[in-house]
Amino acid sequence: MVTAALVAGLGLAAQPAAAQSTPTTIRLLPEDAERGQYGHQHNFYFLPPGKTGEDYQNAGFFGGKLRPYIKNNASALTELDHYKANKTAYLIDKIVLVGSLGLYGSQVFGHSGDAQYFNSTQQVAAGVAVASLLATIFINRHTNEYLKQAVDNYNTGTPGVHGTLWPRLRPAGLGVATTAGRPVLALRWQL
Repeated sequence: MVTAALVAGLGLAAQPAAAQSTPTTIRLLPEDAERGQYGHQHNFYFLPPGKTGEDYQNAGFFGGKLRPYIKNNASALTELDHYKANKTAYLIDKIVLVGSLGLYGSQVFGHSGDAQYFNSTQQVAAGVAVASLLATIFINRHTNEYLKQAVDNYNTGTPGVHGTLWPRLRPAGLGVATTAGRPVLALRWQL
């Protein structure tokens, strides 16, 4: 008898607990979403939350244009800060590389018209250039993954997105039924 009343109560739910809406997620351009380790260091393009279509926005060199959309998610901001730090290191690395190559080039014809190709200053400049090229490998290894992780952390931290526990357990409907004169709470889930 109680089971029948519970089943009836589940079907008689008064109103849905919350209207089901599309989740507000950030989507990366498909080509950008597939970048992995050592990928291109070009700007990412993304669709802001709630936008559809093909109107992708540029995230900027340091991902700054993405920051306002993820500002309420601490883990996403942390990943974006890692991305910004790696992009800063990448930029500094390129400046060091160009500077060392410029120094090397200036030393070639810097001595009374005779070309010198490997004096002590040039050796240091060449060593710095090689170290910069090697550093680029380590800097580029995870740079793209940091931005992708920031977007992923935002998307999985957004209410209503799969991957979080409460949205999957939240009832779709709530109601009250009676059994033998006693009120019974009726819950309904939508699969």
